[in-house]
Amino acid sequence: MAQACRWTWGEPTSARTLVPLKQLLGMLGAAEWRRKGLAVPGLAGLLHPHYGVYLPTRTDYVELLLRLPDVKGKRVFDVGTGTGVLSFLLLQHGAASVHATDLDPRAVACARENAERLDLADRFLVEEADLFPAGKADLVISNPPWIPEPPKNRVDRAVFDEGSRFLTRFLEGLPAHLAPGGQGLLVLSDLAVLLGLRPAGWLEEQLQAAGLDIQWKRSTPARHAKAQDREDPLHAARSREVTTLYCLAPHA
Repeated sequence: MAQACRWTWGEPTSARTLVPLKQLLGMLGAAEWRRKGLAVPGLAGLLHPHYGVYLPTRTDYVELLLRLPDVKGKRVFDVGTGTGVLSFLLLQHGAASVHATDLDPRAVACARENAERLDLADRFLVEEADLFPAGKADLVISNPPWIPEPPKNRVDRAVFDEGSRFLTRFLEGLPAHLAPGGQGLLVLSDLAVLLGLRPAGWLEEQLQAAGLDIQWKRSTPARHAKAQDREDPLHAARSREVTTLYCLAPHA
């Protein structure tokens, strides 16, 4: 328990700390994932997530990435990297380098530690930044938050994107960060549309406004536990959820 607290807060600054039991249980669960590691489809080696960083137990989007065409020699930007799992998959499949960003310092520390564990640190750079790093890349990938509602806490920011601000800014800035012939890779669930939080056709309108075309897309139905749980209040929507990998490029 003491180790779980140190991993979350660092060394104590006072003799006593009061913490809600629910939060403490979450910290203990996260500490066990961090200690044991998590197997991810297609990843050689275990991923060790940190408390407060989105845990890739939903692997639908990861498996979509495994069906990518050849990425050998590509320079990659990973925007909103989280644990770094998408970066590591691309590096293990031949990408030349990845420059990753995240706004949360916990995610930056987590991704950096995992790159070292997986022996990828020499080709992986991560920094705390809002969206894009400086420069251009051959591939720019992002798995943004997919629910356009306000987050309640830091952990929620991996799922909730108030007003779709992250997503719209990513699309608007993408063309300027693509090298000639470069492509953007966007992973997005349609759950917001199924819940009535976005109108059908919203994404296509945003792409048009940003000067982007869909070169191809690949989709997979949701297979996570909540999609199968008929007792879940959102089962009607979750059971029809589809996650899509969009390959984007500027208008010709």
